[in-house]
Amino acid sequence: MLKKSLLSVACGLALVAAVPAPASAATTKPLHLRKGLTLSIPKAWKVFRVSKDWTRVVTGRCPKPTGFRDSGCRSFWVLGPEAIKVGHEGFSPYEPSRPFYPASDVSPCVYDKNLWTGEFKLAAKGLRQVGPGHKANYREWKAACLKVGQTNSTVKGHFYQREWFLPASKILVVDQWRTPALPAILKNAAWN
Repeated sequence: MLKKSLLSVACGLALVAAVPAPASAATTKPLHLRKGLTLSIPKAWKVFRVSKDWTRVVTGRCPKPTGFRDSGCRSFWVLGPEAIKVGHEGFSPYEPSRPFYPASDVSPCVYDKNLWTGEFKLAAKGLRQVGPGHKANYREWKAACLKVGQTNSTVKGHFYQREWFLPASKILVVDQWRTPALPAILKNAAWN
């Protein structure tokens, strides 16, 4: 009986240890954005206001944090109206039915500058909570990374681009790295 009780206690402690503790104010910092949106992000993350309506939040290794099409920069973007106006291929306005892709040519793959981004395919869609009282149009796109040769191209891998779009607030969050904490950070956002 004592053996069974000790085993139950040990299993209970293992479960408690496996559940992550909520982030505290000592480990996070506020990121104030447009329309009163505030995200509570880890203090280790770096914020770059690249230009008006282009904010990059670097979450890990990032050799060059300035351009949207940089390869190898672990980060996500928070975009405003000026970025949304040029958010589709050919610099037409963004809309959730197509992935955010502010270019008119082929860009490098997000994780390997020697590969090129290929076709995007819709992997998931729906509504997601962004703080109390705000729902975002959510899309997840699966994009191919290609090795391009003289006569053909070969798929070498994929990345996923997640997008949370708040049309009334004119805010778009674009994450090409599946940043693990980001969905919870957005769900627990504050609006002032």
